[in-house]
Amino acid sequence: MNEQRAGAAAGVEEEQARYREALEAELRSFLDRQRSVMAGVSADVDALMDAISGLVSGGKRLRALLGYWGWRGAGGAALAEEPVRAGAALELFQSAALIHDDIIDRSATRRGAPSVHERFTALHARSGWALDATRFGHAAAILTGDLCLSFSEEAFTAVGPAAGVGTPGRRIFNTMRAEVMAGQYLDILEEVAGPSRSRTEAVARAGTVIRYKSAKYSTEHPLGIGGALAGADEALLEAYSAFSLPLGEAFQLRDDVLGVFGDPRTTGKPAGDDLREGKRTMLVALALDTADGAAAAELERGLGRGDLDLDEVGRLRDIIASAGALEATERLIGRLADEAFAALARLDVDPVVRTALEALGRAAVQRAS
Repeated sequence: MNEQRAGAAAGVEEEQARYREALEAELRSFLDRQRSVMAGVSADVDALMDAISGLVSGGKRLRALLGYWGWRGAGGAALAEEPVRAGAALELFQSAALIHDDIIDRSATRRGAPSVHERFTALHARSGWALDATRFGHAAAILTGDLCLSFSEEAFTAVGPAAGVGTPGRRIFNTMRAEVMAGQYLDILEEVAGPSRSRTEAVARAGTVIRYKSAKYSTEHPLGIGGALAGADEALLEAYSAFSLPLGEAFQLRDDVLGVFGDPRTTGKPAGDDLREGKRTMLVALALDTADGAAAAELERGLGRGDLDLDEVGRLRDIIASAGALEATERLIGRLADEAFAALARLDVDPVVRTALEALGRAAVQRAS
């Protein structure tokens, strides 16, 4: 049995490496073509292409890889063009979402480098241009994100007939994009309306945000898109969801923990950044629900204060941990992961696909960045 698992793991690593190479080549080729088109508009537009290329070149490729193994689990041929092109579309959509998300959250960094709106703000300052640098940075980044979103649609269309209008793959892709926008709105709504709403319902509201802003588009929909493109039936797509949706929720909860308690050297974000941004995550909702009155009030006052220093961040962390919210979130991550891997054990796929999905799932919930 150990030899079989070792053989499957080796097969996964080799196939996954080859898929990554094909994906990187597809992204480079696609963006090079788009750069040529944009050059016909104006050389100035190259700054937008630089921003997109820089963001797309990084990341863990979780969504693209899930799409690939969803394709393979439904009987798709290894390293076929369709999952490579679909992976490029997923990576471009992810990049568009990150650009807009950083504007909304007022995040200065992304993966240890300036976020796209900060890049454009700095470009304005270096160039000595007129009017407000920050406003220009935000406007240019919004347009960059919109352009990247347009590219994701074009890349998905290039998959071919399996991604055409009315197909299951197209339906999931369209649903994914719409749900992320709705989930993002619910997230910012909670930031502004949360203090005036019932704390006892905050946990449920945070769960809805997690599901629609992150979990579905991070894991469930990519896996389903890959399966649908390969002709998966409804039973297999439902089995995929039984694994990938709780995995996605655990993935986002881990992100929420890292956003408050993570090490900036590995997360690429300042310590406690989620607190400064006022994110009302599950971690915060649980703390507000269980902390005593004075501690809860102090946490409320600190949320969204962009000028929190490290000592103040540490105090808010202590409140969250003392209220049992950190421990409760870790337990929830564990329960969701157990649910996901139990569903994976029931999934009728070959050993290589199962091994790949298990490895991606473990990495998603046990990561430090």
